[in-house]
Amino acid sequence: MGEKVNAGGIDSGDRQRYRRRLSECLEALERLLAEKRFDRPKNLMGLEIELNLASADGMPRMMNSEVLERIASRDFQTELAQFNLEVNILPHRLSGRVLDQLAEELRTGLAYADRKAREVAARIVMIGILPTLTADDLVSSNLSEADRYTLLNDEMRAARGEDFEIDIEGVERLTATSPSIAPEAACTSVQLHLQVTPGRFAAVWNAAQALTAVQIAIGANSPFLFGRELWRESRPPVFEQSTDTRPPELQAQGVRPRTWFGERWIESAHDLFEENVRYFPPLLPMCGDEDPLAVLEKGGVPELSELVLHNGTVYRWNRPVYAVTEGVPHLRVENRVLPAGPTVTDVIANAAFYYGLVRALADDPRPVWTRLPFAAAAENFETACRYGIDAALQWPRPGRSGGLAQIPAARLVLQELLPMAAAGLDGWGVAPADRDHYLGVIEARCRRRTNGASWQAAAYHRALQSGLDRQEALAAMTRRYSELMEEGRPVHEWELEGVV
Repeated sequence: MGEKVNAGGIDSGDRQRYRRRLSECLEALERLLAEKRFDRPKNLMGLEIELNLASADGMPRMMNSEVLERIASRDFQTELAQFNLEVNILPHRLSGRVLDQLAEELRTGLAYADRKAREVAARIVMIGILPTLTADDLVSSNLSEADRYTLLNDEMRAARGEDFEIDIEGVERLTATSPSIAPEAACTSVQLHLQVTPGRFAAVWNAAQALTAVQIAIGANSPFLFGRELWRESRPPVFEQSTDTRPPELQAQGVRPRTWFGERWIESAHDLFEENVRYFPPLLPMCGDEDPLAVLEKGGVPELSELVLHNGTVYRWNRPVYAVTEGVPHLRVENRVLPAGPTVTDVIANAAFYYGLVRALADDPRPVWTRLPFAAAAENFETACRYGIDAALQWPRPGRSGGLAQIPAARLVLQELLPMAAAGLDGWGVAPADRDHYLGVIEARCRRRTNGASWQAAAYHRALQSGLDRQEALAAMTRRYSELMEEGRPVHEWELEGVV
């Protein structure tokens, strides 16, 4: 949520005005879609990565404002907590050597940011959840110094009316409470944007939803929180529970959580924006000066700022995005599934697999979402989060016989999905050298059954076996992870030597 907001009192009148404005924004969006006012296809993609700051001993460093002051680049911004940063890569056209270009830009930007962070005894760590975080680190006093974070925290706390509860049973069980949304800051992700036309939006979003479980299975990188080994990708349950504004009674009634997989395949982008308005009370009900319907009547393009702001407080794993660039509106699918890291090569390989496969699935004359029940896609997502590269997923059987098969994720990727991803990248016009290199990283991960989460878990247990206690083992693993991240070899090539 990057919009500028000011902390201040919010009353019932604000909420009523905001609700009316949201209704007007939805009507304006519907008219824009009907009038086909959106930008033509440009094959544009974008990339954002959330980062952690840690000291040389692997412990979190609460100093993003000092680091950002030294970086002095608009490409780097604050995130929720003081140990978080975010780097944004400008949109690129999906063609040619775009993947290598993205990798080079990321390496250059992250190396520069890390040099600046070292000036204040910090390091950049690209990882889903920093393993050395403790409950004492994730408190409201460590939230970033920005009005939007303060206000969001206050409104979520008020909506819930009691402490947030974290209860995750994985390899071990973690139970914790928090009076603030600060535990959300533990979750650092990669966000992949794809600009699409309204006519293609539903197919792309449905395809993205269908493949979320596969993304998680091969890309999991968040097995620890508060010193406990949980799910292979613990970000989704941590994020859902730390932003859950529903007290237990509303949960029992089936009220939807703000961090949400969804409940159905869609037919248009309007479906998602309308659901967000219908199901979720506004958290930041602040109206701007624009009258969206009046702007439309004058032939202009409304910013729909209230709808955009509200949309940013509903945390779908594939989020619809409306934006206006140079007076022309466009739509994007924002894929928010993947954890950060482990290396730039791994991040770009994950991106290559996503962009290739989402195109292939969206173009398929027998769309996967017509053969995969939505409930099965949601169940796949949780299974992949729990078991990572060892997950077995439900997937439509080949041919016309129909039905679902339970297939190990690694085998599904190797036998069926990698060729589709390659064809999708060919469809975008990505250079064969880039296609083969980055999809080769995904293939090697699947053959070796290794991703960031499995390496972290193995390294941690190796450190325990050497005689270190739990916290020392996590710190030793984090330090070695940081060293290997900086070396840059993809995670399937990492060894366990050097952890202790």
